[in-house]
This record gives sequence, C-alpha cells and structure tokens, in this order.
Amino acid sequence: MILALAILYPAAAFAQGTATPAPANPAPPPTVGGKPLVQVGTKKPPAEKKSAKPAAPAKPLSIAQKLQACQDIDDATKERLTCYDGVYAPQPKPKPPAAKSASECRFVKEEDERLTCFNRFVDKIPQLPR
Repeated sequence: MILALAILYPAAAFAQGTATPAPANPAPPPTVGGKPLVQVGTKKPPAEKKSAKPAAPAKPLSIAQKLQACQDIDDATKERLTCYDGVYAPQPKPKPPAAKSASECRFVKEEDERLTCFNRFVDKIPQLPR
C-alpha cells in the first residue's frame, strides 16, 4: 500500500501542475437569449496603489489671475488681445462709455484701443500668487 501511494501521489501532483495548451480558436462565450452570460467574480489586475493623500483638483483661476497671465505675452500684440478676449469676449458698441473696469473694455470697438484699455486696468491689479 505504501508503495502504491509513493507511485501515485507524485503522478497526481504532476498532473495538477501541468497546464493543457489553449486551443487555437477558443469557443465563443455561452449566451442566453442571444445575450452573453455575465461572468461573476472575474479578477482584474490590481490597479496601482494610490498615495495616502488623494491629489487635489486644480483650482480654477480667478478672472484677475487669467488677465495677469495674459501679461506674460508680448505687449501690443494680437496674441495678448486674443488672450484678453478669451477672458472677456468682445461685444463692441458704436459709442461705448469710458471704461470703469476691465470688464467694460470688451465694449471698445477698435482693437488697439481695447488692448490699451485692458492693459491700463490689468497693470493696476496687485500681483496675485499663481
């Protein structure tokens, strides 16, 4: 009896350890009513571990910070005016009143005057942290 166990036990362990080769064309998954069955308990590879502290979402910039970011672009250029127009979309009026804030510069029709208007107000804004 011990001799039979000594022969059969390693053979059983060997059979469990070897994998059968996968077929070249696997069978399609089983379906019920034309819909594939849901596989419950399939394990996905674990995702990368995240740090203990979740990353804080970037804070949106204020209007003043956006306008000051436009100051980094060369002065008296179309690019700077385009940057300002991205903050305050232009709404030209035929005879706008004198601007009292940067938001009112969008009503100026001429591009050069609008750029000068924006520059005048943005230069007065205290430097904000970025």
